[in-house]
Amino acid sequence: MTEQELVTLRKTLEETTTLPSVYMYKFIVQSDNRKIALIENLFETDADIHIKESGNGKYTSITAKVVVVSVDEIIEVYKKVSEIEGVIFL
Repeated sequence: MTEQELVTLRKTLEETTTLPSVYMYKFIVQSDNRKIALIENLFETDADIHIKESGNGKYTSITAKVVVVSVDEIIEVYKKVSEIEGVIFL
């Protein structure tokens, strides 16, 4: 994510999200075990994480539901995931 996208996301979250709450992250990545593990490791062990491979096996979707208490927590995860090459944010 670009810095401008993060600024826009922060503004939207501040206007529309009541915290603390459960936040759902969704990502799509090429089916690469290393990339999947890097994303999974960004979340605490109590996160509700679902991983589903596409029909042809080329891509994997990752959905993580976590309790967050601040917009900063949400933004920090997006910053870290954006360092992983090829991740699509939904």
